[in-house]
Amino acid sequence: MIDLDLGADIAALRSTFNDIRSVIGVERLEAEIADLSEKAGAQDLWDDPDAAQKVTSALSHRQSELARIVGIERRLDDLEVLVEMAIEGDDEQSAQEARDELASLTKTLGEFEVQILLDGEYDDRGAVVTIRSGAGGDDATDFAEMLMRMYLRWAERHKYPVKVLDTSYAEGAGIKSATFEVDAPYAFGTLSVEAGTHRLARISPFGSADKRQTSFAAVEVIPVMEEATEVDIPEGDIRVDVFRSSGPGGQSVNTTDSAVRITHIPTGIVVSMQNEKSQIQNRAVAMRVLQTRLMLLQREEEAAKKKELAGTITASWGDQMRSYFLYGQQLVKDLRTGYESGNPAAVFDGDLDGFIAAGIRWRKSRVED
Repeated sequence: MIDLDLGADIAALRSTFNDIRSVIGVERLEAEIADLSEKAGAQDLWDDPDAAQKVTSALSHRQSELARIVGIERRLDDLEVLVEMAIEGDDEQSAQEARDELASLTKTLGEFEVQILLDGEYDDRGAVVTIRSGAGGDDATDFAEMLMRMYLRWAERHKYPVKVLDTSYAEGAGIKSATFEVDAPYAFGTLSVEAGTHRLARISPFGSADKRQTSFAAVEVIPVMEEATEVDIPEGDIRVDVFRSSGPGGQSVNTTDSAVRITHIPTGIVVSMQNEKSQIQNRAVAMRVLQTRLMLLQREEEAAKKKELAGTITASWGDQMRSYFLYGQQLVKDLRTGYESGNPAAVFDGDLDGFIAAGIRWRKSRVED
């Protein structure tokens, strides 16, 4: 007779799932989907392309969230049936399938629980991620490209749509900077804990002395704003430059001056876009990103002022938030949460969920304190 006593474990998972289902509000979600579906079916929907895009995007995101909930509930039901079949048939192969599915569901629900902690104002939005190389020469630009690949592989693992908006290649190795958009529910809340300074320590592949080289890269994460109307930008405050898009080594990939660089003169913030086919489209995307950055900067300054007036000054958690060691000990360690991995290759291949979950829980605990 096989040993397959999973009843208590399944009951615990069912309880956790019901709690999550209640917090998300499935009935409210279904009502929103019905309302958005009605709007999406209107004959004049695409008379206003921008409004239509908002409706279809919101509908897609909510349908995806509901499908995830329904899928987990179906898997829980199927697991209970599989356990019964395995016991009745004394089938060890089915029993092992049940154990594997239990482990998989436990991991899935753990990730779902983390999402429940994402209750910030913009946490449920998509994300715009910008990576910039810092000190460290060729190693830093190479590190920036490694980080970009890491996040793109993470998104690919989760089947999240990604659009690369701009890439500035270095003369040597890697990239000076890159900006890309992750279009998925809660992408901003999830990836926002990745913002900060990342540090790489390794034996440099670009030097001949075989010495350890430390290099840095900065990661910025902002929410995708449908329309950033809270910040008015006078035309006199910006400088707009147009140029031809280019690929690695300066190879031209566009024969027209369609790429756009917008500089916000008062703050020095620079936004470049070259992914779209036309200059008008690139300018529109760049202005949206600039408005979002200015709005977040404004809110950060207001929050800092409030803390100063309250007499409480805390250091930012963003500086050198994670270190990657590619020599000797082979380790990736988050300096805020203490979470670490002894497999840097897997991390750079997109295995980030453990770091992200630890970061979200750490941030939530700081807010509650």
